Amino acid sequence: MKPDLVLTDIGQLATLQGNSTEPKKGEDLEDLSIIENGAVAVKDGKFIAVGSTKDVLSEIEGDNVDKLEFPNMLALPGFIDSHTHLVFGGSREKDFAMKLAGKSYMEILEAGGGILNTLKATRKASRAVLCKNGFSYANNMLGHGTTTVEAKSGYGLNVQDELKILEAVKDIDQRMPMEVIPTFLGAHAIPPEYKGQTEDYVELVVNEMIPAVNENNLAEFCDVFCEKGVFNIEQSRRILKAAREAGMKLKVHADEIVHLGGAGLAAELGAVSADHLLQAAESDLEAMKKSGTIATLLPATAFSLDTEYADARNMIEMELPVALATDFNPNCANESMFFTIALACYKMKMHPREAISAATINAAHAIDRQETLGSIEVGKTANMIILECPNPEYLSYRFAMNLTHTVLANGQIVNTKLGP
Repeated sequence: MKPDLVLTDIGQLATLQGNSTEPKKGEDLEDLSIIENGAVAVKDGKFIAVGSTKDVLSEIEGDNVDKLEFPNMLALPGFIDSHTHLVFGGSREKDFAMKLAGKSYMEILEAGGGILNTLKATRKASRAVLCKNGFSYANNMLGHGTTTVEAKSGYGLNVQDELKILEAVKDIDQRMPMEVIPTFLGAHAIPPEYKGQTEDYVELVVNEMIPAVNENNLAEFCDVFCEKGVFNIEQSRRILKAAREAGMKLKVHADEIVHLGGAGLAAELGAVSADHLLQAAESDLEAMKKSGTIATLLPATAFSLDTEYADARNMIEMELPVALATDFNPNCANESMFFTIALACYKMKMHPREAISAATINAAHAIDRQETLGSIEVGKTANMIILECPNPEYLSYRFAMNLTHTVLANGQIVNTKLGP
């Protein structure tokens, strides 16, 4: 079979192979399955050969195809950003300035900022404007080596505008070489028109939003912000069960600010992932381990809020599978998995190779794409990034730098420094 593309002489090819059934955990996170002087061959958007340059060239011997060489570089599976709020209206730089001036969250909210500002801007924006903004953010992510991104709704908080956000997500997915995976997050906050009427809003989410999202086939996942003052355990359970009955897979914003038991709820319902987890109880983390729920950690959120970080070391030592994501949103303008990985190492004491595993194959498990994404293996989608790095440790050492040289998405080179 003649390949469409052959990349050879890659200094270190970190394949992350062997975890398409079970995620990496514990000491296995350190094993990147590196091939020295590696090579890959690609056909119809899939890897058809992976190995040393000598072995791959012998497999395709006689095929007249151009070969691209990447000596002294590091190749990884494309980053997978499994938790973002990609589509929203407006921005919050004024909130940022107020926060630096010492204003509290409630003072910012009372001044018209915070989520209310984003809610108003999102409701006002057209689908086309939301798509344009989201496309720009996604394109920046792609330039930083992210080839798959999960995107949540949650800034419309009524039927019409939640659908509008998810339709914009669909538009972006169709226009980008990366895959954009839609998540319904109608239970993100209580809109002002339902202030003091949380149960009525839950009724709206369950009886109107979820059926409308399902009827239009606009979301693969459903997420809930299970937190004190937002949605309690029972309300979250009801919403997630309704979504599951509608055919959606589950995610949970869990135990970010206080311990409420969101991580335990995620385990109870068999959620694919529980995210944040700064205040999760040990017993709930153990329940997640038993249920196979991925712990998605978001260090840039703690950075932007100047709060404590999740206890990644404890989770790794207890062999709970850990993933990393940016949590890109109006209050955490982080589009870079490089920055996320650096924070994971510097602030959560993850080791560089652990963080790479968490940003690739384990992140694939966090979006239920482990059979097709997250590693460089024959038959998987040809998403790969080549970095100006001599080894995995260098990636974190050059913290927050965009070290991307070439991005391969669905078997196509979409960004490169190779030149004409």
